[in-house]
Amino acid sequence: QVQLVESGGGLVQPGESLRLSCVASGFPLSNYGMSWYRQAPGKERERVAQISQTGSTSYADSVKGRFTISRDTSKNTVYLQMNALKPDDTAVYFCYKLGFWGQGTQVTVSS
Repeated sequence: QVQLVESGGGLVQPGESLRLSCVASGFPLSNYGMSWYRQAPGKERERVAQISQTGSTSYADSVKGRFTISRDTSKNTVYLQMNALKPDDTAVYFCYKLGFWGQGTQVTVSS
């Protein structure tokens, strides 16, 4: 069955970087688009980045130029490289494939 397992979250200071990973199982990553979402306390879940089946990418304006989504089809893994992190980036980050969510990984940006 489809499983998405995120990792890589943590507590960092403003300006630092993190790389999130999402290991997918139950389907070939190369056949599907994937997305990263985040949800901050008291806010709606929002999409921050997506990568299409063909590998094209798009980003929310709030993270454009700082976050990069990528994938390694040999590892069936999607990544989210997050640079120049800000306190506003604090949220639970989720990996998403059409109809399926991972369990999320907490990212906290604080001095």
